[in-house]
Amino acid sequence: MEWDGYNGGEIASSLATISAKKYIEENFKNTELEKESIQELIRKAMDYANQVVYEKSKENQELEQMGTTLEICLIHENKVYIGHIGDSRIYRIRKNIIRRITTDHSYVETLVKDGTITREEAYYHPKKNMLIKALGCMDKIEPDITVKGFLEGDIILMCSDGLTNMLHEEEIYSIIKENESEACDKLIQRANELGGYDNISVIIISNNN
Repeated sequence: MEWDGYNGGEIASSLATISAKKYIEENFKNTELEKESIQELIRKAMDYANQVVYEKSKENQELEQMGTTLEICLIHENKVYIGHIGDSRIYRIRKNIIRRITTDHSYVETLVKDGTITREEAYYHPKKNMLIKALGCMDKIEPDITVKGFLEGDIILMCSDGLTNMLHEEEIYSIIKENESEACDKLIQRANELGGYDNISVIIISNNN
């Protein structure tokens, strides 16, 4: 799991990841190992995590409106089941191609979708970190739940916007392909060299079977 919090986000992030992980661990054994059932398990785990964070925010005025992004990857057989809310990202590297497999829940992403700005303009937009969806801010959420193939040789990258605000996808790809075992540390180091003004979370999952 991967996250990036704001407005009391360190608390929100910790609560969200612990709660979602706990829910999945406690309920996976009773879940039918079929596509729809696993996707529903992830959805319920995110709903549960949202309720935990939301209820916590109401206990303390200083934590009001705290929120967090949340990414979940559950790998079963040759598939990766994904839960996503916010603007942290999940990429898949297959052969020589890196592809983002989540869509940012951000104001700038809506501008790109409707053709108002280009993808390159979005990278430098002053409001690129303005979210339209996050976990913990409201009592109900609508996360994206998807499933993708995870074949031998594939690499999954989970990362916060602290990385992608600093590095273009081409550089991220190059660092991972250069030395996969050291890539997490090198990506964080490179993002910090370029400014590193936000927290940086990086997780790499390889299918080397």
